[in-house]
Order: sequence, then C-alpha cells, then structure tokens
Amino acid sequence: MKIRDVEPNATATLDYVTVVKKEAVREFEKFGKKGLVCNCTIKDASGEMQLTLWNEDVNAVEEGEKIKITDGWVKEWNGQKQITPGRNGKIEKL
Repeated sequence: MKIRDVEPNATATLDYVTVVKKEAVREFEKFGKKGLVCNCTIKDASGEMQLTLWNEDVNAVEEGEKIKITDGWVKEWNGQKQITPGRNGKIEKL
C-alpha cells in the first residue's frame, strides 16, 4: 500500500517507506502513568505522512532508514493522516 492510499480509522500496511525526519522523544503522563512519544515524517513515492511512535517503539527507527509498517493504525489529527504501529502492528527495518 502507498501513503496516498491509506484511509483514517483503518489499518494499513506500508511496504517500503523512508524515515525522513525524527523529532525529539518527549515524555508524557496520562492516567498516572509515564510514557514516551516521538513523531517522525515518513515518505514514499506517493507522498508523506506522520508516524507516531510510543514507548518502546521510539527507538525502533532512525532518520534515513527504510522501514515496513505492518497493520499500523491510521487516524487523522488536525487534517493530517498519521500512522502508528499501535497494539497489533509492527515496524521492520528493511
């Protein structure tokens, strides 16, 4: 699947994308639990979108790496599509 083809509120598998930007890892607290979050920009030939990484996934990728996202969850935030591995998805380095 290409980035242009993903739809919000659905799962998606992106077979070959490049991490073009990785922002700083941030700490957060929700419901009394602390965690980590990091936003990345990914791209393929069809476009770009945001990849959001949570907790143990924040160290899964670095800028410039080629990755595959399997069964990621897509949502829309402020008019922009975002994908995250979520509970059931996974990220693989290529």
